[in-house]
Amino acid sequence: MTFSRFIRPSLLALAAASFTLAAQAAPLKVDPAKSAVTATFKQLNVPVDAKFKKFNATIDFDAAKPEQGKATVEIDVASFDLGEPEYNKEVLKKEWFNAAQFPKATFVTSSIKPAGSGKFDVAGKLTIKGKSTDVSFPLTVKKDGAAQVFDGTLPIKRLTYNIGEGEWKDTGMVADEVTIKFHIVAQ
Repeated sequence: MTFSRFIRPSLLALAAASFTLAAQAAPLKVDPAKSAVTATFKQLNVPVDAKFKKFNATIDFDAAKPEQGKATVEIDVASFDLGEPEYNKEVLKKEWFNAAQFPKATFVTSSIKPAGSGKFDVAGKLTIKGKSTDVSFPLTVKKDGAAQVFDGTLPIKRLTYNIGEGEWKDTGMVADEVTIKFHIVAQ
């Protein structure tokens, strides 16, 4: 009797702990209506803002254990919106995103390290147009009710990823520097 009284509560506690760990390990659900991925660059020295209308983010993050966190972001490059249908069609061509051959751009974390209250240093692989590079950027995370809000800015060089081939390699027309910004709301 004494042994079974000990076993049952222990099994229940173990089952509850397993359930809690499984619940914590579940990826966060991203709210696409409140989230955004944008790119800013200069054309003829004039800032141009564009957005990606379709992207998917898988985030597994606990601020108490950031080193165990991971994230994958997949962006549908055909959803790049410059605000003008003619320009949107142009950037899908081989010289720019080559969306027919490379429909997705991806980012996969390799590390997340604390950098102060609500701040983290993120490193990972960015792949655009079949070219992968190691990148890093600062990330802020804050609570908004039950949700977590992830904000970051990643500067890149477009020519590193062969975005703008041929005559478009001229950085006098379209600058090499591009700033990717993201605002992801998830819970």
